[in-house]
Amino acid sequence: MRILIAVDGSEAALRAVRHAIRLAGDLKESPEMHLLYADEPLMRSVALSLGLQGTARYHGDNGKAATQKARAMLKRAKAACEEHLVVGDPAATILKFAKTNRCDLVIMGSHGRSALKSLFLGSVTSKVLVSCSVPLTIVR
Repeated sequence: MRILIAVDGSEAALRAVRHAIRLAGDLKESPEMHLLYADEPLMRSVALSLGLQGTARYHGDNGKAATQKARAMLKRAKAACEEHLVVGDPAATILKFAKTNRCDLVIMGSHGRSALKSLFLGSVTSKVLVSCSVPLTIVR
């Protein structure tokens, strides 16, 4: 079983990691787990002013910060997990990764915003829910 855990560094994402660890412990065979952080691309003008190395450092630092606690939790649980730091629209990146890597399950957290707020804020979870072609577990 291939499980994709999408994280953004939030407490909601850490709840999703805890859920994935519990699920992995309940399975007969250890699943192949992937920890994914998708960082929004910078505006072109900002990326140009930072340069290639500055932009790469910016995204790398964001990714490390967003996955640090999740990585530590997985390590403490002795749950093997491959980490992926990708630059791109988070919802589209999650969907593409799940499809490309033939994941059997996507697990992600929800911040618990109302439907109206999600409409205006563009909830990543809502976008993934609408278009995900594999089972999706949303942890609140």
